[in-house]
Amino acid sequence: MNGLGRLEAAVMDVLWDSAEPLRVRDVLERLAPQRRLAYTTVMTVLENLHRKEWVVRERDGRAYRYEPAATRDEAAAQAMRRVLDAIGDPENALLHFARSASDREVAALRKALDRRRRRP
Repeated sequence: MNGLGRLEAAVMDVLWDSAEPLRVRDVLERLAPQRRLAYTTVMTVLENLHRKEWVVRERDGRAYRYEPAATRDEAAAQAMRRVLDAIGDPENALLHFARSASDREVAALRKALDRRRRRP
């Protein structure tokens, strides 16, 4: 995901895959099969994600529970928006993307554009 390091992206994947907010220990346990990490490393990553506004947190006793500030799809759309806003010619970038899109992606774009056109 744009703007995230590898470990930050792995932590976000854990949070996005969870149906509930997680404590640092929960995230650490879910990352454990792939990585050997210290509790403090995961805590620091979650603090950084909170500072960057990728996650929100709520106090749970002496700890926090963390959850994504946006869904995975919303975060992807926000990243695309940032890229389009940062380049000089977003129209050309969109046209290049459209040429590379799969049939399924083209159908989804057409459907979304048709819905947008019908809005008052």
